[in-house]
Amino acid sequence: MRSTRAGNDTFPHLTHAYTEVSQLVRETGLLGRRQGFYAIVGGVLALAFGGAVTGFILLGDSWFQLLIAAALGILFTQAAFLAHEAAHKQILASGPANEKLGRFLAAGVVGISLGWWNSKHTRHHANPNRVGKDPDIEVDTIRFLEEDAAKTPLLMGFIVRRQGWLFFPLLTLEGLNLHFLGIKHLMSRGPVKGRWTELSLIAVHFAVILVPVFLLLPLGMAFAFIGVMLAVFGVYMGASFAPNHKGMPVIDAGAKLDFFTKQVRTSRNISGGWWATILMGGLNYQVEHHLFPNMPRPHLARASEIVREHCATLGVPYTETTVLQSYRIVIEYLNRVGLAARDPFDCYIVERFRKV
Repeated sequence: MRSTRAGNDTFPHLTHAYTEVSQLVRETGLLGRRQGFYAIVGGVLALAFGGAVTGFILLGDSWFQLLIAAALGILFTQAAFLAHEAAHKQILASGPANEKLGRFLAAGVVGISLGWWNSKHTRHHANPNRVGKDPDIEVDTIRFLEEDAAKTPLLMGFIVRRQGWLFFPLLTLEGLNLHFLGIKHLMSRGPVKGRWTELSLIAVHFAVILVPVFLLLPLGMAFAFIGVMLAVFGVYMGASFAPNHKGMPVIDAGAKLDFFTKQVRTSRNISGGWWATILMGGLNYQVEHHLFPNMPRPHLARASEIVREHCATLGVPYTETTVLQSYRIVIEYLNRVGLAARDPFDCYIVERFRKV
């Protein structure tokens, strides 16, 4: 799978494409709030957290506690999905109310900074897969662009050359990374909106988690509990967000594309219907989410029918795969990019025949 590097001449300009589809979506009522749905989801999550706490108390000094840790990693990810939706103003009627809810869910329940997430995620939505503007493809442990992989320091080259295969193992550290980046943002110089509120909520989050775990479990078991919880959280988060854009066309920094083309061409949906929507918090409808970021989760399936038909009329590819196929595409794409980091003294042809 080779991703397209899109410039001004790669895709035709569609002047009224977004205006037409957005008008139809509005007339269908798909941008209306669904507070009852989110109340049910929130209630189910609260009961599940209560069940996890009860299980933790009843199990006591037992290695079966690691099952509770894994369950908490899943529940924190589901809470992060709700925080993401609140940040997009999908849940409540007013912007300030959504922001307060999102801050409570992100910082208080999950333990990450909503302010940091909003800054990063807003830039991503404005320019998905655009070189130099999308923070999701900037240089990190993983390199998403060949030119970045080619500049990899020698010691990091070992990882980058194999980054596709190492992607999911590395995600076990992503939970810890999300906590770290959020706190780093809140502790940075300059004005930070909600700095002390978020720091206080994050402190409460870690106190509620760490104090009982290290107070009631043996030291080794307590560290294992936290490790499993963070690993599951990181893998689940990464596995939910990674299929959406990786391996899709990358847009040149200077390209000028219309909004509809930019959002649809760079996004990938995941098939599976209602179970995929529950599993991925609505991120399986990534095309529709990027076109209508404030659309509530229950309306995305109906919107996908409208957008799919609109794309067929315009001759615009509408990308959808299974979740396993998306992971294969991501792994192959990252491995291909990682080849740019190979040692200049290695012979690529010899390596290829050696593998055969």
